[in-house]
Amino acid sequence: MKSFINVEDIGDLRQALTEAQEIKNDRFKYQHLGRNKTLMMIFFNNSLRTRLSTQKAAMNLGMNVIVLDVNAGAWKLETERGVIMDGDKSEHLLEAIPVMGCYCDLIGVRSFAGLSDREYDYAETVLHQFIKYSGRPVFAMETATVHPLQAFADLITISEYSKQSETKRPKVVLTWAPHCRALPQAVPNSFAQWMNAADVDFVVTHPKGYELDPKFVGNARVEYDQKKAFEGADFIYAKNWSNPGVTNPADYGKITCEDRAWTVDTDHMAWTNNAKFMHCLPVRRNLIVTDDVIESPNSIVIPEAANREISCSVVLKRMLEKLDPIAL
Repeated sequence: MKSFINVEDIGDLRQALTEAQEIKNDRFKYQHLGRNKTLMMIFFNNSLRTRLSTQKAAMNLGMNVIVLDVNAGAWKLETERGVIMDGDKSEHLLEAIPVMGCYCDLIGVRSFAGLSDREYDYAETVLHQFIKYSGRPVFAMETATVHPLQAFADLITISEYSKQSETKRPKVVLTWAPHCRALPQAVPNSFAQWMNAADVDFVVTHPKGYELDPKFVGNARVEYDQKKAFEGADFIYAKNWSNPGVTNPADYGKITCEDRAWTVDTDHMAWTNNAKFMHCLPVRRNLIVTDDVIESPNSIVIPEAANREISCSVVLKRMLEKLDPIAL
């Protein structure tokens, strides 16, 4: 696996889930793959779970880890070509990237959407510069449009809890919920993409005007009536996203709905089939979800977060195998 961005990069999902369980049973089984190899994690934005889980996964695989927070201690980086660099940015990404590649074997990149220029964000300019110029395998630790490590962890979690309840083909609902800040679409995009590829009954519900990009929604059923969407659901995945600008490009990145009726509370969960509640975290309590729901026995946000280590372990393992097939 040369790069990891979308669900297609992981290949057969059943095999990926089998590998995830294998690694969960023995997290240090493949330590030999990472011996004397270095992972560089590059953060243009803040992180808690992604940073900790990715570093832990790399350590489990025997890797050395370098963490670069671009906004704390590094030169400010210019990302655009053709710019006269007479401002506060001292180094261009096109020089910085190949230098970074000299010091590592794998690169993880975290770079959020700016939410002002849809075309720029959805072109994944920063990520693709790393892929083109680093000379190293690159994986997404959340980008302008996708968060595949989270979506893979979500799928692992749904698979585990479906087996526990003997649910053969669960109904999974991705629901928009209100937020006080404009957030990117990366998590819902990837979640939709991965659920479409999985063996689940997948429904997306949100206010009109908040339609996600069709390339991520795929064949998912879109339901504007939240109650109708929740009926019979086995898993509720709550997440806010700002306006994707699909129906009206001028609204891209804006908050065009603040309807608190979409907040997931006990009444909402009562519409479901005793569903498990999921969220990628961090979560704004009593805005996205009420205290009683996220603290209930049906909340699986902590096991979901724990599976971030497992999803990343599978991805890093496959990338290391590609680097050194003799070590398999």
